[in-house]
Amino acid sequence: MSRPYRSVLYIPASRERALEKARELAADAIIFDLEDAVSPEEKVRARELLAGVLRGADYGARARIVRVNGLGTEWVEGDLAAFGAHPGVDAVLVPKVNGPADLDAVAGRVKAPLWAMLETAKGCLNAGAIAAHPRLQGMVMGTNDLAKELGARYRSDRLPLLAGLGACVLAARAEGRVIVDGVFNAFKDEDGLRAECEQGRDMGFDGKTLIHPAQLAVANEVFAPSEEEVALARRQIAAFAEARARGEGVAVVDGRIVENLHVATAEALIGKAEAIAARSIAAGAV
Repeated sequence: MSRPYRSVLYIPASRERALEKARELAADAIIFDLEDAVSPEEKVRARELLAGVLRGADYGARARIVRVNGLGTEWVEGDLAAFGAHPGVDAVLVPKVNGPADLDAVAGRVKAPLWAMLETAKGCLNAGAIAAHPRLQGMVMGTNDLAKELGARYRSDRLPLLAGLGACVLAARAEGRVIVDGVFNAFKDEDGLRAECEQGRDMGFDGKTLIHPAQLAVANEVFAPSEEEVALARRQIAAFAEARARGEGVAVVDGRIVENLHVATAEALIGKAEAIAARSIAAGAV
């Protein structure tokens, strides 16, 4: 995917002011939430409000993802009817996906690509089959629900969740899907957010889901290639090209071997940096 997903911000579909403000925020993607963020008595009104907003509002280059209510709830059919073929929707996010059958259950009623919330033990164990679903584009970790189901204690290093997180990253990469990390709940703790973003970036996540606009800057910074990384990537590509011109199969940059696989990684990193730059210009945000 060339589109960046460094920052994926949840917005409650029931809050009209938040829906309007989101058009100006530096988020790569927005999850318009009809599920957890909306109380039962507000769900129908939120659905109607969001359908109208997405019909007329311009969110620029920001990906517009709608999280519908869960399968088996009294609201999901109405959500799918409202957003399954809505022209203002880039993807539909299905919560608590336990296996590919859950995606099959909605695929026939949704024209946009599907995204899956992985927030159960069964979902993590079936991540490979879920990622292989032909309609799937992206995966979102639901770490709060996953921790609850596991009975895990909170740890800043997220050790109890690493097996599930790693399994889902492996599945996403095996099938070429986007995958974004779960939320960091303490939105006023910038140091904690940065540490968790860096951990997620190191694991291979494309970005992080966020619960507050104050978290956007850190996520955008951490999940973007740095100037130093881009410069190194360009030197690796150039050095390898020179080595090949000499008939050699490897190059050396800063005392490290550079082979084909390193060049592929470097090219992907530069492509991501260029996509972020293009997205920022298009959205009018950094």
